[in-house]
Amino acid sequence: MPRLKRKPLRLAAIAAIAIASPAAHSAETKLYWGDTHVHTSYSFDVYLFGTFNATPDTAYRFARGLPVVSPVTQTRWQLSRPLDFLVVADHAEALGSMMKLYSGGDPAFARTRTGQAMLEVGASRKPEDLTRAYSMLAGTASGLANPFGLTMKDFYADLHGGDKRRNAWQEMIDAAERYNQPGVFTALIGWEWSSQPDGANLHRVVFTPQGGEIARQFLPFSFLESGDPENLWRWLEETHKRTGADFVAIPHNANLSDGRMFPLARADGSSIDAAYARARAQWEPVVEVTQIKGDSETHPGLSPTDEFADYETYSFIMTPEGRTAGANEADYVRAGLRRGLAVEAGVGTNPYKFGLIGSSDSHTGMSAVEESGFAGKNNHDAFPGTRGKPVGIGAAKGWDMGAAGFVGAWATGNTRQGIFEAFRRREVYASTGPRITLRFFGGYDFGAADLKAKDLAAVGYRKGVPMGGDLAAHPGRKAPTFMVAALKDPQGANLDRVQVVKGWLEADGSTRERIYDVAVSDGRKIDRDGRCTTPVGNTVDLATGGYRNDVGAPELQTVWRDPDFDPAQRAFYYARVLEIPTPRYSLLDSLALGKAWEHTGRPATIQERAYGSPIWYSP
Repeated sequence: MPRLKRKPLRLAAIAAIAIASPAAHSAETKLYWGDTHVHTSYSFDVYLFGTFNATPDTAYRFARGLPVVSPVTQTRWQLSRPLDFLVVADHAEALGSMMKLYSGGDPAFARTRTGQAMLEVGASRKPEDLTRAYSMLAGTASGLANPFGLTMKDFYADLHGGDKRRNAWQEMIDAAERYNQPGVFTALIGWEWSSQPDGANLHRVVFTPQGGEIARQFLPFSFLESGDPENLWRWLEETHKRTGADFVAIPHNANLSDGRMFPLARADGSSIDAAYARARAQWEPVVEVTQIKGDSETHPGLSPTDEFADYETYSFIMTPEGRTAGANEADYVRAGLRRGLAVEAGVGTNPYKFGLIGSSDSHTGMSAVEESGFAGKNNHDAFPGTRGKPVGIGAAKGWDMGAAGFVGAWATGNTRQGIFEAFRRREVYASTGPRITLRFFGGYDFGAADLKAKDLAAVGYRKGVPMGGDLAAHPGRKAPTFMVAALKDPQGANLDRVQVVKGWLEADGSTRERIYDVAVSDGRKIDRDGRCTTPVGNTVDLATGGYRNDVGAPELQTVWRDPDFDPAQRAFYYARVLEIPTPRYSLLDSLALGKAWEHTGRPATIQERAYGSPIWYSP
């Protein structure tokens, strides 16, 4: 890991941003870090990609900061700092079936037609044979013929339906119950619903704050029951009424949805109506904006004036022919937020009023997303020497993967209910990996003097609403003010700038966006258009992979008033915090391999970032 030259942090700044603070609901919030998207060998793809012993125990132990033996490399790995919460989100489809079939853990699987075919292809458990088994399974799911004449109906009956997943689900619940320790570490029970029509990613991670007693009363809903998200929401509603379980569903990889994640029409082609908007807003309060398979905030083709838009762009649709996606408004979060304003004007409810989180989507059982210690997505890209080869996900290669991300939650406590409530009220934010502390409040009366408060957050809650909140129109038609404070990761890089991203609805029904630089480091100037055109310095040494923290700032904070405010326009605002340039893991790989960084096909440096959840203004 590169040695960091650090400037001292002012303790007052840490107190102002990070200490417990009174919230609007008369409680206190603290910042907790987590990952809501980790897979183990209970997922069919993890096992068929050759990782046989990534267990929930591995995932929880690693997240808690304990050393573990990597299920892929068989070497010791350990986080630099523990996480506070984790969701083991294995695919609901054939949950645990591959592991039990190939290990002999449940002989009933081997007696089925599908089980016998899978064993005939991959019983050796050699990588090439398991890849054939995976390809056969994926092809069957896409309606392709296979040598055994199996259909998806056969697969469902043999390896998924009935109670075939019951034992695996109970084992996952038992692991979460063992590791959940209120106030110390939160293990949330969840899974992934993996709908993928024509290769388009519509996946959702689902978790519940309830414990094992309630979770044992249902089996995870999967795309084999239905690939339509509306049916997922119906199941969540019905299961809530039947068992009392609460849920949060989290879409991810909108960048790979092939125009389907934030649509203007429903799956059956009919227009989005109020019922659709209410159901989606009810069950999907947040979106995973950044992870290993790329960043979904925006695309250069959608945000041509955003010089930071081309960040970890990943466009590999998950189909065997390896299609790549272009810029589509339905595939990116910022455009989705804009679309939500337009839909709300028509039907009265915003289906895309979501907060922003990051998580890893690791398929190794480990949330290892530091650039200096990235474990890869799965078995195929866990080793620097193989990252130039395809990974089995569309046309992607190992170095196309990004080392990301985590979610920061401002919660009333490190408990299942506390974390769940932070997600429900959208008081959460995304990080591409660094543990940047971010506060963002909107109101009408913030002033520069508020930044001097001993407890900045207490002022923010008293005079406004936090990230994820709503601002009603001011009776005097005043423009809103926003108080933002960002503190660097104590073990990471300095900050380049803080920006506010605004989207709004025009009178003719069109939507627009604009970026404002509101706080910048190193004495640079923000021009009359609200932009700083002078880039921050770059201290990365391409020959060693090191960098220095003698540019940028350890903290940035400001109060900003929207200079272009129109009280008649619906709008949203969110904060984006950028670090100074640091080495991408692919640069470190190239140095270790003795090759030029250009060999990786990816940039040598990146500017890691945090995305705050929006605040919405309604006229």
